[in-house]
Amino acid sequence: MEVRAIARKIGIPPRKVRLVTEAVKGRKVNEAMAMLRFIPNAAAKPVRAVLASAIANAENNYALDSNDLYVVHIVADPAPTMRRFRVQSRRGMSRINKRASHITVVVSDEYDLIPKALRGKFA
Repeated sequence: MEVRAIARKIGIPPRKVRLVTEAVKGRKVNEAMAMLRFIPNAAAKPVRAVLASAIANAENNYALDSNDLYVVHIVADPAPTMRRFRVQSRRGMSRINKRASHITVVVSDEYDLIPKALRGKFA
């Protein structure tokens, strides 16, 4: 059974969040949570929170055991960008893009749902 959790408008650019999500994709959730605790990137904290939410959804809504769950799919998509302006020389303006991301985590108790490229890699 696939269970998912989504965090929207996280104030970290998707490119930086993807560095963290690629490290935990395809792993068991206990191992992924332990890794996220010690990854020094700022994006590890919101990714860990979304993963914890997905685990809680699986336990509470579908009565799945958290020891049997795998991170099947985890993705960071771009959210709407805030645009700010800064004054430049000779009364000019330059735009500052403050990018944000949506983080989606899908966990499952079925090993077959993990992409084939990641199956034997972390066993």
